[in-house]
Amino acid sequence: MTSPTPRRAVDRPLLVRAGAVLIAAALAYTSCGTLMPGADGATGTSTNGVGPGVTDDSVKVVFIGTDLTRTASMTGFRNADVGKPSEQVKALETYVNANGGIAGRKLEAVYREYEASKDSPAAETALCSQITQDDKAFAVVLTGQLQSNARPCYAQRRTLMLDATLIADDRATFTRLDPYLWTASYPEYDAFVTSFLNVLVARKFFDGRERAGLVAADTPANRSVYDKLVVPLLSKAGVTVTVNWIDTTSLGTLNSGLSQAAVDFRGKRIDRVFFLGGARLAPFFMTSAKAQSFTARYGVSTFDSPVFMVNNPGTVPPESLAGMTGIGFAPANDVPDTQLTFPDTGAEKNCLDIYRRAGITFAKRENARVAFTYCDAALLLHGAARDLGPNLNAAAWGAAARALGPSFSTAGGFGGELGPDGYAAGTGYRVLEYDTGCTCFKYDGPVTPLGR
Repeated sequence: MTSPTPRRAVDRPLLVRAGAVLIAAALAYTSCGTLMPGADGATGTSTNGVGPGVTDDSVKVVFIGTDLTRTASMTGFRNADVGKPSEQVKALETYVNANGGIAGRKLEAVYREYEASKDSPAAETALCSQITQDDKAFAVVLTGQLQSNARPCYAQRRTLMLDATLIADDRATFTRLDPYLWTASYPEYDAFVTSFLNVLVARKFFDGRERAGLVAADTPANRSVYDKLVVPLLSKAGVTVTVNWIDTTSLGTLNSGLSQAAVDFRGKRIDRVFFLGGARLAPFFMTSAKAQSFTARYGVSTFDSPVFMVNNPGTVPPESLAGMTGIGFAPANDVPDTQLTFPDTGAEKNCLDIYRRAGITFAKRENARVAFTYCDAALLLHGAARDLGPNLNAAAWGAAARALGPSFSTAGGFGGELGPDGYAAGTGYRVLEYDTGCTCFKYDGPVTPLGR
């Protein structure tokens, strides 16, 4: 008779601390990139006439700012200062109006601040109603509206969305909400997942392993790419995936799901783990994993907030960072200025110049991460509307945006050309690696088109 397998000792104080971090951090998590795409269709795709918020001489656009002050004070998280978004919005309004406005009309830019710690479906509905019914906006720039009802709400009310949130907007979501949902900075999720997995395979992340672990937020987008992309691509590489779907709808399900995932991987002796789910699911898992005496080498991306992981050693065990690899598509969220000159691209320099004219400067690229996405949204809106004339609506604007070609470049990411059937201006990536020498993430290799 075999002896029973000894039970692993659990670090109870660490487990308690991990739970406390997750409890406090859930609010920050839901304000910074939980991936919950919308589910409803939209109507009103005619290219004739004008959209809401458009008059003969003005176009109203609302820029949302996500306030993390209360969340940061509760959690102790370190988030780089992003300046004063309301002043950044005013600077963009001034620039656009000095250069022809929106389809010959004056841009009326409105700044609305949203308290991240109060995020909920009801709060999102209230915000959508304020912007679509009270403000009567033609377009809204989203920066942290994460509930599943948010984007369908704007689409149903024919309000153009320029999504500046690190969120998994997959091809099906863009198509379902066409012509209202676009992003001027970030990628389509399907193209991202393809490149992410190809890089992990090419970088020999899975070499010598027949199994790998996947921690994924339980969302329609992730379920879709798992079936369409993850299973076939990794099966071809000889890797079987053990997936733990994380229910992020409540604190209890989030905490228990992450802990169970660590226990599951530990029991199966899995030591390669990657993530689908978005900003901060990865670092929260690593906290839970340490409490469960589990460690692995991790595959990560911009969606996992690399800079946040480095800046918050109290939340993310520093030893978890060693060997991390994956892809990055938004420099301000990925690497320090020591690893990429600031500013680097013409788009970055252009946006910084617009802000500088208004007396706004940024010490580091990370400080400009929100300002860059605002700038991308404003300039894409401005550029595509330039020749529209009287018929300014979402469908006409979308067709014009796709026709811009390489004349638009994104400051918040890599790329810019939407192409004939694209919705996302973030079209490029670079290989991302953690370097123990600089204790930071760095890029390796050139910008490569997403989807390869």
